[in-house]
Amino acid sequence: MKPKYPHQYVDRRTGQAVTETLTADPVIRAVYSNLRENSQLVFNLLVSKQMSWLLGALSYDFPFRRPVMDAKKFLAAHGIDLTESMDPLCRFDTFRKVFERRIRYWLLRPMPEENRMVVAPADAKVIPGSFSQQDSLFIKDKFFKFPELLGRDKAGWCQTFAGGDFLICRLTPEKYHYNHTPVAGRVADIYEISGKYHSCNPGAVVKEVTPHSKNLRVVTVLDTDVPGGTGVGRVAMVEVAAMMIGDIVQCYSPERYDNPRSVRPGMLLEKGCPKSLFRPGSSTTILMFESGRIRFCRDLRENVGRKDVISRFSSGFGQTLVETDVAVRSAVAQGIDDGDRDTGN
Repeated sequence: MKPKYPHQYVDRRTGQAVTETLTADPVIRAVYSNLRENSQLVFNLLVSKQMSWLLGALSYDFPFRRPVMDAKKFLAAHGIDLTESMDPLCRFDTFRKVFERRIRYWLLRPMPEENRMVVAPADAKVIPGSFSQQDSLFIKDKFFKFPELLGRDKAGWCQTFAGGDFLICRLTPEKYHYNHTPVAGRVADIYEISGKYHSCNPGAVVKEVTPHSKNLRVVTVLDTDVPGGTGVGRVAMVEVAAMMIGDIVQCYSPERYDNPRSVRPGMLLEKGCPKSLFRPGSSTTILMFESGRIRFCRDLRENVGRKDVISRFSSGFGQTLVETDVAVRSAVAQGIDDGDRDTGN
């Protein structure tokens, strides 16, 4: 049965449009239309931290009745490849353990060798964009309010990334839920901004408008122009919580998942390593770059404007905005040399 309100993305491997099965889509649409408009008090309760924790616990912490059989059914229904996991099937006796699974990323998510390549922070559906009106990817105030996203008391960082580029990475519930470092660099700043827990469902994003700058989020700024760095200027990594995401756990590990530790200012982070873990649900990571320092990969730039793909982001914003499904640690952008900035190469 075809969904009444379809949403599609582009599979990067094949270039084909894929129709996404949106989790609890009718419920989300009801919450962000009728309930949001007619009962603001109840709506605010649903997107509160307390309710997010409760919904997450009810949805993910009850054990399977038949652990192995139920886990197999759940994994098959959501297209999750258990052969990627580091742990045996018998360990996955709750939904939470499935969502918080670890994978053999060093073998299964290869990373490009080029030093100045920026890589995807997660298995996610991505949209590239720019704050510059001179850029064909110009998107302003659609998914977030720029100053709000970084924090209104962080004028310095807002100035740093003004006129730059950004990449929105939407993690859906079935995805691997670790964020990895997209670049190598020294931590210039890291801070948390309190907020709500709006859904990252495309329908909710269209209805609520700029929800990512209203949700709880962790902002990490990396200086990559340091010895051992990627050399693409300063990069902001904004990890955004969402409905049923109870926490964003900072757990950086330069060697697989061994000896995880909190991320602190002054630390030198290697590229492609586990940095944080989203608790179960769907969520978003946003990367921001200084003006003129990177260029997104050609396929991402071309896919975002495709007319043969049905996107809810298109209908709501009056322009085509199509996501591409990418693998964590795969290339998403290349550093620009000084000579290329003027030529546009």
